[in-house]
Amino acid sequence: MAALSSKRLLWRSAGRHLLRHPWLMALSLLGVALGVAVVVAIDLVNHSAQRSLELANQAVAGRSTHQIVAGPAGVDEALYLQLRIAQGLRDSAPVVEGPVVALDFPGRTFQLLGTDPLADSPLRDYRSELQGERFLRQLMTVPNAVMMAAGTARALGLAVGDSLRVRSAGTLHSLRLVGLMQPQDPLAAQGMADLLLADIATAQSLLDRVGRLSRIDLVLDDGAQLERLRQGLPPGVQLIDRQGADQAQTQMTAAFRTNLTAMSLLALLVGGFIIFNTMSFSVLQRRRLFGLQRALGVTAAQLWQVVLGEALVVGLLGAGLGLLLGVVLAEGLLGLVTRTINDLYYTLELRALHISYWGLGKGLLLGVGATVLASLVPTWEATHTPARATLTRSYLEARTRRAVRRLAWVGLLAILCGAILLAYSGTGLGPAFVGLFALVIGYALLTPRLVMGAIHVAAALWPRGRALLGRMALLGVVNALSRTGVALAALLVAVATMVGVSTMVHSFRGSVVDWIEHSLRADIYLSVAEAPDLRRHGLSRDLVDAIRRLPGVTALSLGRGVEVPVGARRQAIVALDLPPQGFAGYQWLQAVARPYAAFQSGMTVLVSEPYAYRHGVALGDTLSLPTAQGERSFRVIGIYRDYGAEHGRITLRRELYERLWQDPVISTIGVYLQESADVAHIMDRVRALLPAQAPLRLRANAEIRAATLQVFDRTFAITDVLRLLTLLVAFVGILTALMALQLERARELAVLRAIGLTPRQLWLLVSGETGLMGLLAGLLALPLGLVLAWVLIHVINRRAFGWGMPMDVDFMQLASALGFAVLAALLAGLYPAWRMARTSPALALRGE
Repeated sequence: MAALSSKRLLWRSAGRHLLRHPWLMALSLLGVALGVAVVVAIDLVNHSAQRSLELANQAVAGRSTHQIVAGPAGVDEALYLQLRIAQGLRDSAPVVEGPVVALDFPGRTFQLLGTDPLADSPLRDYRSELQGERFLRQLMTVPNAVMMAAGTARALGLAVGDSLRVRSAGTLHSLRLVGLMQPQDPLAAQGMADLLLADIATAQSLLDRVGRLSRIDLVLDDGAQLERLRQGLPPGVQLIDRQGADQAQTQMTAAFRTNLTAMSLLALLVGGFIIFNTMSFSVLQRRRLFGLQRALGVTAAQLWQVVLGEALVVGLLGAGLGLLLGVVLAEGLLGLVTRTINDLYYTLELRALHISYWGLGKGLLLGVGATVLASLVPTWEATHTPARATLTRSYLEARTRRAVRRLAWVGLLAILCGAILLAYSGTGLGPAFVGLFALVIGYALLTPRLVMGAIHVAAALWPRGRALLGRMALLGVVNALSRTGVALAALLVAVATMVGVSTMVHSFRGSVVDWIEHSLRADIYLSVAEAPDLRRHGLSRDLVDAIRRLPGVTALSLGRGVEVPVGARRQAIVALDLPPQGFAGYQWLQAVARPYAAFQSGMTVLVSEPYAYRHGVALGDTLSLPTAQGERSFRVIGIYRDYGAEHGRITLRRELYERLWQDPVISTIGVYLQESADVAHIMDRVRALLPAQAPLRLRANAEIRAATLQVFDRTFAITDVLRLLTLLVAFVGILTALMALQLERARELAVLRAIGLTPRQLWLLVSGETGLMGLLAGLLALPLGLVLAWVLIHVINRRAFGWGMPMDVDFMQLASALGFAVLAALLAGLYPAWRMARTSPALALRGE
């Protein structure tokens, strides 16, 4: 009973301590919550994007196991008849698909899926309000008949029988809604949210693909049959595994999602410093009480349970709050991530957040785990310090200084391990991030030792007998290293992250600007506004000839950009007919002598830097590509810098592409003008030549540059948000430290007041200490930030996206980061300084 009563008293004492310091408790919870919220938000957004893509793929591909695909022209529908009738492949269905733009609902794009309702049931099971023969008759006989998900129709205010105006393949159409798809599975309904189902003949007409198919879906499980089918396919047609194709599409955004996750974990790392600071102060504040309890018979094990129990409570409450904040933050980030994916990868209509219970559970475990781990050191301090030593502050600071020396060696070892991992971990992105975090953590462990060294140097150089308050502020930082060290490390990591990411973005932006200026050599560009590989007809030859004859036009470049299936992935290919001045825009990393002449003759190609990096291609190597005439080999004569496609592009001359792929379409024209020509006037002349209501985009060189940079800035908008959140976490951390320091030093400062220090002088002393902390954190963060920038540019970006760039340091950004560190520390110290200056000396000294 006595033991039980003792435990109750200990727990009651711990509970009262937490209740007596509500601001400290609130800041602790906020630090944990912010760190967890950023991790959970990014995890939920990444999961939502991936899940939406999976659901959309399932809705379109159904239960198919394999697909027959071809190049830009698609699959001849005669092949489907041969497979269905001659080879008896009953579990097969033809598919025609492509995007259509809804004119009645701006910003809405639907995926039109054309299937054969009579052959499609083994692969896709769509339920409709219209059943049986009536449904089949209307879908196959009513002109431009389509179906959509019932939930989508309700959201848009549409009913069966209504019309929907769309633009597809450059033509306006009016579709008739004849049925609503009502899948019983809610997840299947989400996958169909942006799907329009039509009869295959209707889809071929709407997408201008008469006689052609996008693919043939199959259900096959016989290995021998698969091999026979693969061997019997005509040239340029491939049999691919559907699961592999889905994985290849998901992998397109893997690097982007990994980078977001790493940024969120940095915020959690900074939050870990806050947790350590809070829990260590909670222990330090009760050192005297713990010493008395130990002297009265309380065991180390009992204190261990109490302190870890407090950490568990703080972790659970903070992580729970972080889960709620994470869901709210994810809703806000959803639009930024969706816009970035649409700009860089593929069209994704991400309209709802998919809650991942595993993601929420992971966030809860991270928050609680980080809190408990951060509490182990102060808990050990509370349970292993001799009872007599707990009554003296000097014992703690002496012990802290000894620990600082040991931590410095651990930090150096972590930095060494991180550097080795970055240098010798191959091309893996995961090991690179582990190495990066090792550098950050190692440098953070070095911070207290670096601070001690800097303070000792400054104190030695300080003029004796002058500015006594300044000298006191200088030594006050290092004299309370047990409190200030962790806060400085948290602010340092946040500011270093700011410097590293800002320098990386600045370098990247400068490289993109330089790349655009070199690449865009023509004065005017005319292109098909919709995805060119979904159209059978591009820009007419008559239009090309008419533009060529305009006064002031010196040359034209003609282009065609497509994606061709290469195994399970799709490879971007650019076919160009370039004049010499256009070819001069390439920034060569490697090239043969006289590359223009080599490009104009023979089976030669150029590859972008990301393609060469990802596929291990070097100058002079041979590539094999499936064409409409079968597999063909091409010699690599140049590797060029390219920031337009992270998975790489292959460039060849348009005449060679047209001959091998049997695709004569021209989708872009570059117009080169005389130096004296009026660009605006010639654009008006070109505009007058264009067909009425044609979905063509005519833009000047400067307009394309501005639009490209706008996409770039949108891409890094979410990075800016995460960077600000990390800084917010650091600000909370230093505020927590200073609030704790104010409570801990109340008596020390009261003595200064009692011997003559005025409230104003006390306020200046405390503000000087906080400003000095910010200055030290900022100065020490600069070298770490530059190292982070180098790693991000030359290791992380290289492995994630395949491109390289020179590092460009903006000294204004460095000055801004330093100023932010000082300002954040000063702002965080305003309230503690005000409280210290207003505290009554008699009240603070009571009990002495």
